Amino acid sequence: MPLTHKKATARYKYVTEEKADGATFTPERLARFVARQIVTTLPLTLGRSIQVLDPAVGEGSLLLSLLEELHREGLRDVVVHGFDTNPESLSVAENAIRAGFPLVPIRFRAGDFLEYAGQFANTLALFDGGPAERFDAIIANPPYVRTQIMGAAHAQSLASHFGLSGRVDLYHAFILGIIEVLEANGVAGVIVSNRFMTTKSGSAVRKVLREAVLLKHVWDLGDSKLFDAAVLPAIVLFTKSESRVEANPEFTSIYETDRAASCSVRDVIAGLTESGTVSIQDARRFQVTQGSLDLSTPVEEIWRVATEKTDAWFKTVDDHSWRTFGEIGNIRVGIKTCADKVFIRSDWDSLSEQEKPELLRPLTTHHMGRRFKADVAKAGRKVLYPHLVNKGQREVADLAIYPGAAAYLEKHRSALESRSYVLEGGRRWYEIWVPQDPGMWELPKLVFRDICETPTFWIDLEGSVVNGDCYWLSLKPGMDIDLLWLALGVANSSFIEVFYDHRFHNKLYAGRRRFITQYVERFPLPDPSRADSKVLANLARQIYDLTPSPAAKDLETRLDRLVWHAFGVAQSKKSAGRGT
Repeated sequence: MPLTHKKATARYKYVTEEKADGATFTPERLARFVARQIVTTLPLTLGRSIQVLDPAVGEGSLLLSLLEELHREGLRDVVVHGFDTNPESLSVAENAIRAGFPLVPIRFRAGDFLEYAGQFANTLALFDGGPAERFDAIIANPPYVRTQIMGAAHAQSLASHFGLSGRVDLYHAFILGIIEVLEANGVAGVIVSNRFMTTKSGSAVRKVLREAVLLKHVWDLGDSKLFDAAVLPAIVLFTKSESRVEANPEFTSIYETDRAASCSVRDVIAGLTESGTVSIQDARRFQVTQGSLDLSTPVEEIWRVATEKTDAWFKTVDDHSWRTFGEIGNIRVGIKTCADKVFIRSDWDSLSEQEKPELLRPLTTHHMGRRFKADVAKAGRKVLYPHLVNKGQREVADLAIYPGAAAYLEKHRSALESRSYVLEGGRRWYEIWVPQDPGMWELPKLVFRDICETPTFWIDLEGSVVNGDCYWLSLKPGMDIDLLWLALGVANSSFIEVFYDHRFHNKLYAGRRRFITQYVERFPLPDPSRADSKVLANLARQIYDLTPSPAAKDLETRLDRLVWHAFGVAQSKKSAGRGT
């Protein structure tokens, strides 16, 4: 019997040369769960040695779990392969495996797995032989390292090898590399951040996973806090088959809830086989949803768990929808100065008249964020905004015309010029990095917080600049202003919370949601010509005028009920009667 590795390899670590502290640690229960899923899916008769791989070995926890599960099934003709850029980690892993499985051949390589996998992706490898080995079972917990940490050169190399675009994350490339080296009919179980399922940068990975492999099961482990790091993990189990017929993969999600539990389980991993609300030994409660991956959408579309109930719910909502937020307006993130201490201050008035620069504009930040109407008591920040509109074109202000701004900015010139990327982009040293369109600030706009537990949308009629900690929507030309008020009512409703959770299924810790362009642009709107839609728009106006007051809260409760009715669905019990 193999020796236990509970103490010797309780944590799995991969240390990249790019970021030594980018390690993640796989709990033993999770490692065993993934290993079990792989072995259950793996064909038991290959007629040869089973080639297993961990592309980021660390201290070997995942490989040990996989070997234990294979031996439990009587599969002992196994060869172990692994990569790691840290030779010391490989040595620790090899000693642990030899202690538990002395007869298993070990073929570790001190090097970068992506360089090896890249040979498969590179068509030139067809002419120079390329790598000889593919693998029957792959278990992995790739490192989570973003392009900002990897560096531009490495990021560009990964993008070239694997066809990635946007904000490349190292684990994206690992997933695609694993697909490249997986043997026909082989099985891979990969622990990754669940971000790839819902972000634009993950669209290439989602597309490949639906087109190049057969997905078997996806587990969204949500805010289960299985890792010490602030990573919301997921597990993807897939096989590589000659068939390209898209299967119907199972999808399990687990997120913390305050609902009453229907059963009690030992821990989060045990809860993955349940359905409904479960409690675990540390008194936390989780909502476990069992369904399938929605395959009715384009292959690069956001992943969501589909059930008969949610599909029917969406059908009703779609039947009662007119357009989406993205169809009535453009949604953008706020400005990004990359030098906030210089451009953004709340104490401009403390400067003398001679010191105070021109070009100051009021700034909306998340600190002012409040449903329906910003909290003006928390206003006060202004931004030195050196961008103008001239004949419909954005241009940077000529400092010769603004001597106060010129003198102020000159004092901070060294700090501003240290933003080398501004200069390399052909911009002037005193420009804001992302200024957005200066001509749009004066227009009425819908502003909302990026991260919050409940949707927090408000109307800005003051012509303020929106900071980069918020997003904003301005109506497209020709759109009636009533649409902005209608959108305000829908966005602040409990209906949109349920819509968000069903459609995007992406929560952060403590039940917080991310309200960003790719989600909000898909929020639905009822037909504005309908009587109930007109009532909704008028109610939103009234709430804006009355906020903050008890009367406004009473109207919010009425508005909330009307939003549910407008989309033809029953109001959830939890949200009934909710005001602010």
